Amino acid sequence: MTRPVFHFEFEHAQPLPDGATALLTRVAECCLAAEGVTLPCCAYLLVTDDEQIHAINREQRGVDRATDVLSFPAGPFNPAHTAGQYPRVLRRQWDADEDACVLGDIIISLDHARAQAEEYGHSFTRELCYLTAHALFHLMGYDHMNDLDKEKMRTMEEKALNAAGVSRISDQELIDQAVSAMQYSYSPYSGFKVGACLLSADGRLFTGCNVENASYGATNCAERTALFKAVSEGAREFVTLVIATEKALAWPCGICRQALNEFAPTLRIITVCGQQRAEATLDQLLPHSFGPSNGTGDYLGKD
Repeated sequence: MTRPVFHFEFEHAQPLPDGATALLTRVAECCLAAEGVTLPCCAYLLVTDDEQIHAINREQRGVDRATDVLSFPAGPFNPAHTAGQYPRVLRRQWDADEDACVLGDIIISLDHARAQAEEYGHSFTRELCYLTAHALFHLMGYDHMNDLDKEKMRTMEEKALNAAGVSRISDQELIDQAVSAMQYSYSPYSGFKVGACLLSADGRLFTGCNVENASYGATNCAERTALFKAVSEGAREFVTLVIATEKALAWPCGICRQALNEFAPTLRIITVCGQQRAEATLDQLLPHSFGPSNGTGDYLGKD
């Protein structure tokens, strides 16, 4: 399963950092995937400064101040009826010229984004990604007027950002956890230690190591150890897996790929060995996969 197609109509009153255009589009696609939207979508995004967003805020909302982000939905969605729940309503927003459903308009102030990135202690790029995700979920009906709606919206934002690789948890933290887990490897037969760290969509980390057995078929890989621990604790959605080894880079075996595909067909996978590092997504490693995302639920286990 690939991410839904999304494109921005960008207007730049101020330049974006290198690579930001592609990253913000990836974040948008992950927002659609988190919401369960499969239709192609688009939105207009104006990147500007405090002065212009202040003027827009005053003119459009009667609020006489600058803000970090504004969003103007094109559809009738609300917290009880979000875009993913009502694809027929979303389809009414189809624009033939765009060849996509138009979600609405977003305006982001780079002045505010820079100040907030410094205040919160993370990168300017991450703040841009957060503001983009926040605005897109507004366009799809989410809001934060009460604690319950705010919690739901925040969960969706983090889920999308994690899936886009813009987690609050850094890759290095995941790598450190995987390397630490590797030390507990029980591998007397192969002598090949493996550790894994799996990041769930809700921000939890699950680690595992390979556990070998004199009956080789009873051996369990580090990836599945982490996965089964996660599932046994209620996690069902995952965004990043790190695999750490000592002797050579290692990708998941076929059985692990299949097990992971059950829950996260587009999982981001990082493999490390000392200073060596490589990255891919599960759908690249397991194309044409067999699992729930490919419709097996329509016939497996059915009478």
